[in-house]
Amino acid sequence: MEITFELGYALDTFYFLICGALVMWMAAGFAMLEAGLVRAKNTTEILTKNIALFAIACTMYMVCGYGIMYGGSDWVPFLGGITGDGATGVAEDPATYAPSADFFFQVVFVATAMSIVSGAVAERMKLWAFLAFAVVMTGFIYPMEGAWTWGGEAVFGLYSLGDLGFSDFAGSGIVHMAGAAAALAGVLILGARKGKYTADGKINAIPGANLPLATLGTFILWMGWFGFNGGSVLATATVESANAVAIVFMNTNAAAAGGTVAALVVARILFGKADLTMALNGALAGLVAITAEPSTPTPLQATLFGALGGILVVFSIVTLDKLKIDDPVGAISVHGVVGLLGLILVPFTNDGSTMVGQLVGALTIFLWVFVVSLVVWLALKAIIGIRVSDEEEFDGVDVSECGLEAYPDFTGGRS
Repeated sequence: MEITFELGYALDTFYFLICGALVMWMAAGFAMLEAGLVRAKNTTEILTKNIALFAIACTMYMVCGYGIMYGGSDWVPFLGGITGDGATGVAEDPATYAPSADFFFQVVFVATAMSIVSGAVAERMKLWAFLAFAVVMTGFIYPMEGAWTWGGEAVFGLYSLGDLGFSDFAGSGIVHMAGAAAALAGVLILGARKGKYTADGKINAIPGANLPLATLGTFILWMGWFGFNGGSVLATATVESANAVAIVFMNTNAAAAGGTVAALVVARILFGKADLTMALNGALAGLVAITAEPSTPTPLQATLFGALGGILVVFSIVTLDKLKIDDPVGAISVHGVVGLLGLILVPFTNDGSTMVGQLVGALTIFLWVFVVSLVVWLALKAIIGIRVSDEEEFDGVDVSECGLEAYPDFTGGRS
């Protein structure tokens, strides 16, 4: 069926904007998930971090991030020229979309990467140190590795990941593993929460305050992921692109379901109980695993890939705990370990990718983000400090960092 350029432009632009809005809603999912998995005395601060990091990401990506990622050597700050009448072409489709819609869709991905860091460093990091890191992460660290991958630039002029056969459809590595690498660097510098590990090697569980909120957050993220992966098709105005979108939606949902079931079963075998938190992380792991390539697997393959992610995330969370790497929400496991799995799975269904390209791409992303993040965290530690005092941690960072408590009636707050 014929479709006019004007109609195709309108449809693809509208689709891009709706998918971007769905991904933006994932910010609410991260906020609710993290608020549910931290203790009540740290809830206000985690919510403050989530809304502030989203605003910082939007601003820094506008100031310089988008230009660094897609402008090459000719990039200009402040989105110069992007609001004009020009159209951004879609290589595999004659339909086009507004450049400003492309920016909006891209900027919510940046915020997603930064949201991953928030949960991993929860309950003991200074708010303003975290926000200072967010400025560097969203304005420079993420855009640089994005330029080498989706932006098509050579890595320091040495090699091109695209030429090596690297493929990451919607960001298992570019977004999720990158966020986890930054989080890991922060956690290693920050250290564990007081009382999490004892001198004799015992691991003390620190339960979250609100599992209904954590479950709500997971469902919000599950829903937002349809925009995350579906929008990455970049078009919907033709029969071919519409079919591709439908396949991506179907496989995204199948992988999440597979991850949930697999994690729940593994938790039952290991712990003898149906662990809700593992089921929630299993759903997210399934989503991360399929994000690198949701368009080429069959529904059964997508379910199995998600299940692999669900199994892996349980063992990863347990292993990191044994290594005394304290991640209150399991973000490093969900987004980092399973993000790597997602990249490795791509060549099994996508003939255009290579295992060498996937591994080199993963190593490039991880080393860049981890090393530069480590430098930034160390600089912040030396300049302003990154960890609250023992007394502030004991009392909860809500009062010391925000002057408010999320549940004053239950935590003995002021009237």
